[in-house]
Amino acid sequence: MRAWGEREEPAAGGTAGHPAPASRRVVLKSAAVTAGLAAAGIATTGPARAADDRPGRPESVTARMGGTSITLSLVDGALRWSARRDARTVIGTSALGLRLGDGTVLGRDVRVIRERYGTHRTTWTPVYGRNATVTDHYREQRWDLEDRASGIRFGVQARAYKTGVALRYLLLDKGTATVADELTTFVFPDGTTVYSARDENAYEPVAPGSIPVTGTAGTDNGPLTDLPLTATLSGGLIACVCESSRVDYPRLMLGSVAGEPHTLSAFLMEHTARGTGPVETTTTVTTPCVTPWRAVVIGATHAELVDNAELVLNLAPPNALADTSWIKPGKVFRCELTTAAGLQGVDFAVARGIEYIEYDAGWYGPEFTTTDATRPIAAIDMPSVISYATGKGIGVFLYVNRLALTDADSLFALYKSWGVRGIKLGFINDGTQTMTNQIIDWARTAAKYRLLIDMHDDVRPFGYERTYPNWISLEGVRGNEQFPTATHNVTLPFARNIGGPMDYTICYGQSRDKTTNAHQMAMAAVYYQPLNFLFWYDKPSKYNNPANWPGLPWFNAVPVTWDESRTLAGSIGEYVAVARRNGSTWYLGAMTNETSRTLSLPLSFLGGGTYTATVYADGIPGANPYQTPVVVGTRTVTRDDTLDVAMAPAGGQAVVLKPS
Repeated sequence: MRAWGEREEPAAGGTAGHPAPASRRVVLKSAAVTAGLAAAGIATTGPARAADDRPGRPESVTARMGGTSITLSLVDGALRWSARRDARTVIGTSALGLRLGDGTVLGRDVRVIRERYGTHRTTWTPVYGRNATVTDHYREQRWDLEDRASGIRFGVQARAYKTGVALRYLLLDKGTATVADELTTFVFPDGTTVYSARDENAYEPVAPGSIPVTGTAGTDNGPLTDLPLTATLSGGLIACVCESSRVDYPRLMLGSVAGEPHTLSAFLMEHTARGTGPVETTTTVTTPCVTPWRAVVIGATHAELVDNAELVLNLAPPNALADTSWIKPGKVFRCELTTAAGLQGVDFAVARGIEYIEYDAGWYGPEFTTTDATRPIAAIDMPSVISYATGKGIGVFLYVNRLALTDADSLFALYKSWGVRGIKLGFINDGTQTMTNQIIDWARTAAKYRLLIDMHDDVRPFGYERTYPNWISLEGVRGNEQFPTATHNVTLPFARNIGGPMDYTICYGQSRDKTTNAHQMAMAAVYYQPLNFLFWYDKPSKYNNPANWPGLPWFNAVPVTWDESRTLAGSIGEYVAVARRNGSTWYLGAMTNETSRTLSLPLSFLGGGTYTATVYADGIPGANPYQTPVVVGTRTVTRDDTLDVAMAPAGGQAVVLKPS
């Protein structure tokens, strides 16, 4: 459902409410722009009537949805924006604009030439996700603008959802444009704390003006943070700045602004994330075009923020694949680099309800010195392993370092001919316009050969798992294989995971864990990760005696894609509890930081009747968190009950709720 309206400034000779007939030149130019924007998915329909553009008059338009609003305004001719939730400021009056390659600044002195406004509501069905259906419901305001000095025409499109706000720029004149900088700022209220992290660093809670200086001479350097960027505001509000629909454009970072302690400013990356590849100080695009969405996911509570993450998907282009029947989310087991380990991995996968095995770095030789990923090392009889896996209904993933991706089309075609089901790409350090386009092309090429793709290292989400759902996961996070703290683990649901899937390699039963085993188990429900690597660093032989590993039945059963998700409780960096439904069964995961705690969780999300709750809980804390045993119990519950979830320091709890 769409309902759109339009107002435009009268042409010369017209009066307010009665615009004069447009010249043939204006009509033809408008038609060309309309066609270009339609190709980009921008609505341009609606009746026209005069806009109020009296000189010197501050202007503003606001889009509202539920208790959320986003406002565009002109202040002395300069373009500004702000956002609110339930009458409380989320983003104060902040700058908008673009700096072009020739130094022209768009947004400093402009006039509105046309206003568009409207409402949109649809529902769509993802191939996989947090929920079986997604509602896309927003109010939109769009200004078409003219830069008074240069005459260049551009626009700003703003949307309000119940779950947050978003905006992006439009370059309207036909031809090309070179963008040097994006001038978007985010002015946060007093008392805001932001959670800053770059590359695979841990999150640091700091004031907006105190982002740590990072980078080297060969990378983007300064007080910069990657997205998603989460901010906690006064009164319990929480917001997460994300990016969506990034195409033909560099990746966005945010940076502190000298002398403005509450402000973060957009920074378009000029280097790849780790400084490999050419430097691109400007971005040239074909116009008319749109920039990526700058989204602010908003929660009235920390728990609500997690449930609002689908805003990022709603801003991305729809599924581009005609047939998605071959796309199967699943759990993955990484095998050692021998034929025997692959065959044993297949048997382990069958026994443990795992859909895929994977050969990681080294299966074709040392990844940084071997660029031929077409021949396995002598220790692996790849045809035998793939044939055995296929016969058992298990798929095979292969790791490939980007250095071996000189001809992705030929390589992916070869893997398809082998019977491979998916590819895990390593050291995909995006950042520049060129790397954005390369990443999308890899996802598109993989889809051509019906291959799933998981991109690793410093890749950040931008909603394209909706557009190319074979792009099933990505890393872009300080991973669990680095054995981070429990505090880090309970920060991620409110930060990195808001932006999209997160490959996090669950490390159950590892002596290097800084958490309990129940904490590791709970990750499978708490985190959204449709390609879930389990038992990282392990061999099948470790679990020859299942009695020693009471958590195995949980991992056997827990799915990776969901019909319904509910975040029951949470506070960033402290604790989280999430319940997700697959079919009629619910899977509940809860995790705490280094502080023990008990959460009282109402079970009102359950259906009618009774449920059997199988509870995997922390036992008596050991000398180290990983030595805390898992204790299994059952009880009967209904939707009228409250579940008291007790967790040891760095602990957790995993619960299966199955209809009796």
